[in-house]
Amino acid sequence: MSTPATLPWFAAHEFRLAWRDWLAMMTAGRRVRGIVLFIVLAVFYLGLHLLAAALLGPWIRDGITTDKVTLVTVTGTGFLFWTVMLSQALESVTRAYYSRSDLDLLLSSPASSASVFAVRTGAIAFGTVLLACLLASPIINVLIAQDGARWLAAYGVLAGLGALAATLSVLVTIGLFRAIGPARTRLVAQIIAGIVGAGFVIGIQAVAILSLGNMNRYAVMQSPEFVAAAPELSSLIWLPARAAMGGLSAMLLVLLIGFGSLVLVIRATSGSFARHAIAAAGVSAARVQQSASTRPFRKSSQRHALRVKEWKLLRRDPWLLSQTLMQILYLFPPALFLWVSYGQSAGTYVVVIPVIVMAAGQLAGGLSWLAISGEDAHDLVVTAPIHPRAVLIAKIEAVLVSIAVVFGPVLLFVAIASVELAAITGLFVAISAGSATAIQLWFRVPMRRAMFRRRQVASRAATISEALSSIMWAGAAVLAAGNQWIAALPAILAVVVLAVAYALSPKGKRV
Repeated sequence: MSTPATLPWFAAHEFRLAWRDWLAMMTAGRRVRGIVLFIVLAVFYLGLHLLAAALLGPWIRDGITTDKVTLVTVTGTGFLFWTVMLSQALESVTRAYYSRSDLDLLLSSPASSASVFAVRTGAIAFGTVLLACLLASPIINVLIAQDGARWLAAYGVLAGLGALAATLSVLVTIGLFRAIGPARTRLVAQIIAGIVGAGFVIGIQAVAILSLGNMNRYAVMQSPEFVAAAPELSSLIWLPARAAMGGLSAMLLVLLIGFGSLVLVIRATSGSFARHAIAAAGVSAARVQQSASTRPFRKSSQRHALRVKEWKLLRRDPWLLSQTLMQILYLFPPALFLWVSYGQSAGTYVVVIPVIVMAAGQLAGGLSWLAISGEDAHDLVVTAPIHPRAVLIAKIEAVLVSIAVVFGPVLLFVAIASVELAAITGLFVAISAGSATAIQLWFRVPMRRAMFRRRQVASRAATISEALSSIMWAGAAVLAAGNQWIAALPAILAVVVLAVAYALSPKGKRV
């Protein structure tokens, strides 16, 4: 392993980089923060196991048999995890080409670029499998504890499916490079990753809405019509489900297919890694030919010019689409539910209100970080002859207008059914988005826009406060829509969260 430029040496290098990156992202180099984070994650992980035990308890007590209903449920749940793996792997493979980091050093060294690509693809597959195992482990562990050790095979199935997801991600990315070129591959890959990550959940919920009139995706998979339309028990489509339920030969076949395809694809595409990485690096370095604008110059106010500048920066952010697309796509099922339920009682629409309010808070938090903390030209803006408060107000206005554009059509659907519900939903959307924006404002720390995925490093308090406030405002919205006086309780808790966040914010950053 100590011999330079060998596969084990590169693998050790990748492991060290990944470990340091994870520690920096989780603890920001502070030991006490790491200890607190470990305790919080342990408690949260235990809570997920208790929730899984409560949900799976009736199913396990009735006896899990290998019938079509069980195979449909296991396959559907497994496919949900696989779409998450595929989305994560596709984004990671794309970033491997477009993220410079140490690629300049490695590609200019006498080491083989094929070895670098092989190790990095293997690392992506490992990270994908690890994420899927962490997400699925509460369910699998409960099944192992209450139904037998045969469910250990589910971890092997996840490993094989993770390798298959990495394989498809490499093929898609290479195919995009060759079909549309490096200038467009990043954008298209982000769109595909977002659609794949949310596509299955949205699709199954759409079926549930159209066929059953509700948003319960598991009700669709367990419905007699869906089960009857599924393939026969002898079909190969049930191979992963049978493998997860303890079929040793089926599990070995899934592992062979997954890792065998990964090895073959790496060997077939590793030679083009250096060429595509250099082409991707040249995209950001290429000069854009400027042309004279035909539009006449029009005078505008200072704040309007600042807002336009923020909208242009948001539009040009190279990774914004993958950061926000899934949040926007999750608004499709509520919109479809509103359209299908048109003409029914107003109470039917209450189920979508918390989804809308929570999505508004989360999206506003991400956009606010990009506008407020992710200002690449921070020094230039600070030295401009503009009052800092005017700059911040323009940033906030740009974010809130963007939220209004995204959620305006959904609120219009609600208004068609009930103006009162639309007014309540719009009010809480504004409050939730405003709360997330305020939290990002209080905890703002100048960082590069490329650090979006690690924005929680600046402050765990900001991340937790943003999530809690969105949840509390969503709960208050749905209770207020139902004319429940108890809606004051989550609203008060949300205000308390904001007060605590303000008290914990850096003293010199308050506005």
